[in-house]
Amino acid sequence: MFAPSGQIKILDMLHLSERPKSLCILRLSAIGDTCHIVPLVRTLQRVWPTTQLTWIIGRAESRLMSLLPDVEFITIDKRDGLKAASIVRSALRGRRFDVLLHMQLSLRASLISALVPATIRLGFDRARARELQWLFTNAQIEARTQQHVLDSFQDFLSALGIEAGHLEWNLPLPQEAQQYATTLIPDTQPTLIISPCSSHSARNWRPERYAAIAAHAAQAHQMRVILSGGPSVLERETAAAIERQMKAHAINQTGRDTLPLLLGLLSRASMLLCPDSGPAHMATMVNTPVLGLYAATRVERSGPYLSRQWCVDRYDAAARRFRGRSAAELPWTEKIEPPGVMDLIEVADVRERLDALMASRIVSPLLPY
Repeated sequence: MFAPSGQIKILDMLHLSERPKSLCILRLSAIGDTCHIVPLVRTLQRVWPTTQLTWIIGRAESRLMSLLPDVEFITIDKRDGLKAASIVRSALRGRRFDVLLHMQLSLRASLISALVPATIRLGFDRARARELQWLFTNAQIEARTQQHVLDSFQDFLSALGIEAGHLEWNLPLPQEAQQYATTLIPDTQPTLIISPCSSHSARNWRPERYAAIAAHAAQAHQMRVILSGGPSVLERETAAAIERQMKAHAINQTGRDTLPLLLGLLSRASMLLCPDSGPAHMATMVNTPVLGLYAATRVERSGPYLSRQWCVDRYDAAARRFRGRSAAELPWTEKIEPPGVMDLIEVADVRERLDALMASRIVSPLLPY
């Protein structure tokens, strides 16, 4: 571990004229958070094109992020414990990085970071360095409060003396993903993708409410409706329940696409409807508007970065009902996930946002990617 007394100022050691030869990013999960890191990677590639970039990442997330060119990925399964440590130690034997960006606030990730030899070990400021992260770093980003997660990642660039603010994702889509998307969305009919499930079940909306929105989209806006999700029992059952209850046809692709295929599909869609989940941030990467459903979490902190105005936000109502306080009185990172919290979002709330989004000029049948 690394003593906090050894904290250093980045620019005292690393000047712009001394571009690092190597830089390692440590962020294992989750899908949405790794999506937020892509603009940082793209900026590093643009500003420091000769710097060798390595990313230590979780296996599931690597299936999508491996589309990034010119990045070395060290992939581990977070559930493997000592085996994961062995993989990292073996991959990095005899190597040393000029910079480590320790971008995950978990003790498990910090233990992995201890296996990464690096001169500069940049982490979060002391107030945010939860689960003892500060013990594993020797430099910190600027202390801030009430930031979106993506903005907090951009502050790692600022600490390196790089001007942040230009957001670029631009993951190259494999030919297979492009063909998959074209097959399902072959024309200019506006298309609504519904990805109804989060990995946190308390954030999921009721199937009958999704069905009501799907029927409205089809009838009022002549939209094609595609149901999407993973292969889990919950996701399959939720999609089947939506199909049974909606009064319109839907294309059910639940469990049938990989993450790259889903990214291709989102790139051709008119909008995505989902709770706080990874697909919201995947859609952002391909410039597709997101109608997000937020009551358990703060849209200002974890909502789709370019679509927060299109989200239904009932976090304050949840705070008052389940915590007895306003949202402003709760810690910025607090989640509110008791049963029924998502029932605070009514069908009429979502219908209004969908209608407004369809009436806006930003929705076209096929948005450019």
